[in-house]
Amino acid sequence: MTFRASFPALASIVALAAGLCGCAVGPDYMKPSAPTPIRYKELKGWKTATPLDGADRGQWWAPFRDKTLDSLISQVSISNQTVIGAEAAYRTAKSLVREAQAGLFPTVSLNYSGTGTHSGSKTSGFNTGSSSTLFTSDLATNASWTPDIWGLVRRSIESNAAGAQLSAADLANTTLASQSLLATAYFNLRAADALKDLLERTAKEFQRTLEITQRQYTAGTVSKADVATAQAQLFNTQAQAINAGIARAQYEHAIAVLIGVPPAELNIAVAPFKTTPPTVPVSLPSVLLERRPDIAAAERSMQAQNALIGVAVAAYYPNISLSGAFGFAGRGPLAVSLANEAWSVGVAAAQTVFDGGLRSATVDAARATYDQSVANYRQTVLSAFQGVEDQLVALRLLAQQAKVQDDAVRAAQEEVDVLLNQYSAGTVAFTAVVVAQAQLLTNQTSALTIRQNRYIATVQLIEALGGGWNVKDLPAIAEIEDSNPLLPRL
Repeated sequence: MTFRASFPALASIVALAAGLCGCAVGPDYMKPSAPTPIRYKELKGWKTATPLDGADRGQWWAPFRDKTLDSLISQVSISNQTVIGAEAAYRTAKSLVREAQAGLFPTVSLNYSGTGTHSGSKTSGFNTGSSSTLFTSDLATNASWTPDIWGLVRRSIESNAAGAQLSAADLANTTLASQSLLATAYFNLRAADALKDLLERTAKEFQRTLEITQRQYTAGTVSKADVATAQAQLFNTQAQAINAGIARAQYEHAIAVLIGVPPAELNIAVAPFKTTPPTVPVSLPSVLLERRPDIAAAERSMQAQNALIGVAVAAYYPNISLSGAFGFAGRGPLAVSLANEAWSVGVAAAQTVFDGGLRSATVDAARATYDQSVANYRQTVLSAFQGVEDQLVALRLLAQQAKVQDDAVRAAQEEVDVLLNQYSAGTVAFTAVVVAQAQLLTNQTSALTIRQNRYIATVQLIEALGGGWNVKDLPAIAEIEDSNPLLPRL
């Protein structure tokens, strides 16, 4: 239905529409509950560390006290291409909010048209006819507006704003994951350095053993077989030391990619691998819901989907639109004169009376999608608690294992020392020395692997706890929505 109305009537319609725009159909968002334990199961016997409240919460890697690691991780948020892509996705999400906000405003267009005509004179003998030139123009402004009476636009804005927050949380999660990957590769690289050093030191010990064997062979107290065995043991260990360089180089390449540079441009100097990782402070499980960006992203997804229910419900209500035009039409290139004014106003309403159940199905689908987002949120929370528990038990048992393994290394070293002395004295066979030395190297390698695993588990525990992130770091809904300069500031 379309009809024409006077300015007073149109003003009344606009005022009524503006009054009705205060409501929005669909359910208002309320954050659902999540399965949260009172305390962590694996926290028993965990050494409590002092929280680093005075430090920058974002620099979660600071407790490792490694300047090289500090320098590398600080580049992730600047030049990591995955993080840069996530940041671009966040800017896209904010743009979608402004696109949705455009629906709150009228659409205005300005149109101009002009036409000039000329008729020339007709000449017959000595008689000359007259000529004429006529120019007409039309200048008009047209406006149309669909007032957001049922809240369809506002629910769309709410959904997109929550989506922008979700994108911001994804950016934080991507940054944390990339930083964690870099820290993991870095400590693996340091472990490779330590393994190469261990193998090279062991090779020197085997070189001395070979020299002892060669002297005894020269003295005729041992066979050539002992010399060959000592040589094989030395060469095998040297080969292992060379092989350790492969993993070291590949970890360095991975770090280069994570900081956004070609592998050829990064060289990390060899440095000692510290013995013990720092102890990570662990807060109450309920705090985890505020510290994990992936949990925040899942929670924001729920509000976005909840708002879309309102968008679907709004389709049940009539669509009302207003239109108007004002302009001038007359003679001359710019016929701006009150005598040439022309205006029109109009209002249109449309209501779907039968759609074969389409709107009902759309609302049901929106509600089901919201229910799915709730399930995803709760599953994300459960997985987060599992991640913390996994790393807590790993660190607790790895610490115990490290102590026992260190005892095994000391015992194996003592055995080697005794057997070497006895072999030099000719009281034991060389086979006993070889077996003991191999066992010592195995124990030393196991001890190094345990230390490496403790560092990796520490990084993964920090990541599972959300790093230094907090849900307060998310941009507020009001901040996102206020990015549109046309909206009034409250």
